[in-house]
Amino acid sequence: MWRALFLAVGISCCVVGLQCLVIEQAIVVTASDSPAAAGQYGKKRTPINPPEWAPWTLLAAGAVVMIYSFTIPKRVKE
Repeated sequence: MWRALFLAVGISCCVVGLQCLVIEQAIVVTASDSPAAAGQYGKKRTPINPPEWAPWTLLAAGAVVMIYSFTIPKRVKE
């Protein structure tokens, strides 16, 4: 069970890191309560700019966690 959890976390980190390499800006659209703060159709848009270090950090952390997940069965005897 632990191996699958760590493998999933590592793969997720790598996928998010690859996405951060490709995009410059992501726009998160949320519903807004006040029409004055919202734009068209009552939705609020928030831009997110990933920093320069984010993709490489996420890729490296994901790779380390995936490698760690392959060594779990040798240490934990179930």
